[in-house]
Amino acid sequence: MRNIALKLMYNGTAYHGWQVQKNAVSVAETLQKALVRVCGDAEKLTGCGRTDAGVHAEHYVANFRTGSRIPVERLPFAVNTHTPEDIAVSAAYEVPDGFNAIGSCRKKEYTYRIYNSHVKNPFYVNRAYFYPKHLDEAVMDRAARAFEGTHDFRAVRSVGTETRTTVRTIYYCYVNRSGDLLELRVCADGFLYNMVRAITGTVLYAAEGKLAAGDIPRILASGNRTLAGPTVPPGGLYLTKLWYEDERLNG
Repeated sequence: MRNIALKLMYNGTAYHGWQVQKNAVSVAETLQKALVRVCGDAEKLTGCGRTDAGVHAEHYVANFRTGSRIPVERLPFAVNTHTPEDIAVSAAYEVPDGFNAIGSCRKKEYTYRIYNSHVKNPFYVNRAYFYPKHLDEAVMDRAARAFEGTHDFRAVRSVGTETRTTVRTIYYCYVNRSGDLLELRVCADGFLYNMVRAITGTVLYAAEGKLAAGDIPRILASGNRTLAGPTVPPGGLYLTKLWYEDERLNG
């Protein structure tokens, strides 16, 4: 059995996240069906992480095992003929048997996009969070940077998948603006359930004057979810970068 890693991207609007669901369409299920049609078999499809319903991925890695001898360079085109337009495989590589898309991933970057204009933009529906009141990106950036470092992030996670520890390391977290589009970019060694969306909601609270950047260390130390900001909608969230020892998979 060969172990194949895929680089792909998807618009998550139509899906109930990456993970296979019993009663909802997921990205993994849709991709698995396409792989079976191309390879005849496709076992143990593993993604680099869970993305929630409506969340997008500009860069995603998954791996699977197959007995098919189809050349890896032909896989992307073949698979893409059997996937909807909102899922696209860009590259495929044969990887060592011990490679695992989630376990071998060293760090990830998520980007949350906010369309900050008094007039809504139809082209950003389900692709950015529309926020009509002007936001001060300098205030937001100061609040975002307060999350950097190694902390217990219980205060910015939703109840969901249980984890062994809620301590994570954020390597960078910052906000920048390009015209009406604001982006919060955060890179960490791992993320808790809804962590990025809760961080973004807390940064928005800072912009609204409901808390200050200096309050964030205290909020994190408390572990109290009610002290942080709300969980913002999923449509503005994208998985944007991944880091692996195998540099072919980075992006």
